[in-house]
Amino acid sequence: MALLESVHLPHLPADLPVFVALYRNVENAAFLRQQLLAGNTEFEYALIDASMVLSRTHAITAIFRAVNDYMTDRLKSRNVHSEIVFSFSAANNIADSFRKFGIADSTKDLLVVKVPVSPEITHDSVAAHLETSILGNSVPFDDQIISEISDITKIKKAYKLGALPTPGAKADPKQVNGTPDDSKRRLELSILGAIALRGS
Repeated sequence: MALLESVHLPHLPADLPVFVALYRNVENAAFLRQQLLAGNTEFEYALIDASMVLSRTHAITAIFRAVNDYMTDRLKSRNVHSEIVFSFSAANNIADSFRKFGIADSTKDLLVVKVPVSPEITHDSVAAHLETSILGNSVPFDDQIISEISDITKIKKAYKLGALPTPGAKADPKQVNGTPDDSKRRLELSILGAIALRGS
């Protein structure tokens, strides 16, 4: 069965959990993307290229922004699931956000998010559908696995943060303090700020 996590977002109703699953070695990304493009309502998910996710906090922040906009009737895209993909972006170009953060035919690592917008959408129903629909390895949605997947170079380019140090890179000898953890935290905070400020 899929390792599907129910995430309860702060400041949102307790009866509106968000279901999140992470997959590696996905073999049918082209099929999944085609279902989205065809508007197949059975595949109404946010399908995010997980290599563009820096951390669990990064993902939760984008999800929160989209669900909050859904709850307050401020969606800029088709539905709450497309809004989640859009919310990863720091820019207001919806098509560009899908190119950078959404599933591609070549996607191998996939973050799947489902918002239960109707009562019949339950943890069990989503887990069962994912089990039969995604050909890949279901893995825990945690920072350790996300850090193995993240493409820092692509993420920095997408957020125009090339000047920031790359986490895990050899420290600058002139820099007295600073560890790879510090540089990852700085990158994460810059990304979270960019998501929060988009369109303001």
